[in-house]
Amino acid sequence: MTRHVVAEASDFADREIRRVEAGGKAIALVRVDGAFFALLDRCPHGGAALSGGRLAHQVESSGPGDYRICRRDEMLRCPWHGWEYDLKTGQSWSDPKSTRTRAFAAENVAGDELVKGPYVAETIPVTVEGDYVVVELP
Repeated sequence: MTRHVVAEASDFADREIRRVEAGGKAIALVRVDGAFFALLDRCPHGGAALSGGRLAHQVESSGPGDYRICRRDEMLRCPWHGWEYDLKTGQSWSDPKSTRTRAFAAENVAGDELVKGPYVAETIPVTVEGDYVVVELP
């Protein structure tokens, strides 16, 4: 692993998304509640720069008309098609086979029983050392 200083932590606003370069790779660097997250700055679905996206909440529901926000600003939404990627794991819950308009049978199941989408954004280890944000690339 090679380590690269990519930003000064004190210059980074909370909930800011910034494109940085390290080791010839474009990285979407995000700060949420003081923690830093780094994803490869390319949506694996359509190729958009994720750094141009917005933060989104994860929403849970126990049934129709009931919903609650459970993870504030922990998803990064692609600016092109709105696909969302978990900042911690890069996992998307979108699937191109289910994005068209079509009727399906529906049932109430626990969240851990859902099928994950086929796309996963590449995550990059990130730490803060002193006042510097450091990413680790293979």
